[in-house]
Amino acid sequence: MKVSIIGGGGRVGSDAAFALQCAGIVSEIHILDANEQMAAGEALDLIHGTSVAGDQKIYAGNYEKCADSDMVVITAGLRRKPDESRLDLINRNVTLFKQILDSLKTAGLKKDAIVFVVSNPVDVLTRLAIAYLKWDPARTIGLGTQLDTARFRSLIAEEIKLPPSQVKAMILGEHGDSMVPIWSSATVGGMPLIKIPGFTGVVQERVFQRTKTSGAEAIILGCTEIMLLVTKLAPVKATIRWTRGHEAGGVFLEPVAL
Repeated sequence: MKVSIIGGGGRVGSDAAFALQCAGIVSEIHILDANEQMAAGEALDLIHGTSVAGDQKIYAGNYEKCADSDMVVITAGLRRKPDESRLDLINRNVTLFKQILDSLKTAGLKKDAIVFVVSNPVDVLTRLAIAYLKWDPARTIGLGTQLDTARFRSLIAEEIKLPPSQVKAMILGEHGDSMVPIWSSATVGGMPLIKIPGFTGVVQERVFQRTKTSGAEAIILGCTEIMLLVTKLAPVKATIRWTRGHEAGGVFLEPVAL
């Protein structure tokens, strides 16, 4: 499977490339960035690790190299400031995003390629990608609330002092201020979270409010990318399993724990 990362010279894009290399779930990684020197540097750095991490083909290139990609991951965009919401980025990022989509149109994508949007505001830009490219909605993925869900589970675990891997809980809706916590289905070790002693409505609200503001908190502290690169792997893994199922002559999608 070949993955192209647009914005691969930036922190989110380069970390995504590194995560894909370490996971060993793709065979080819194409890094593209407006700063061609940065893209080339990131590709070279990853190439130096191929003897240890895996045998992937890794290189920098232009939009023409996207033409045979199985997945195009778009991470390019202006970063939000600590006092901005993700929706505040609309005016600044939509113009840039349309330029990226125009370049993809010119390059021509495989008809079955997956477009994976990470740039913010992710929900708006994912919808824009569908409409502007006239792309199949089933093959256009936004990061959505996957990152929020991961943060939510980790913060719940921190509050109740239990292993994060044992917490199952979801955030639905917008990747932004209107996100919604689904407490009714939240569990820890299979037990409903609302039955955990001391996990009151006040505690729930505190955990949720911190989840909702975690992005801004991390930006103030200087980083959000490590969590992003971890959460980006699940959609890629799901796509690979789905593709392999079709190649084997059937429909096969193995659930990925979010």
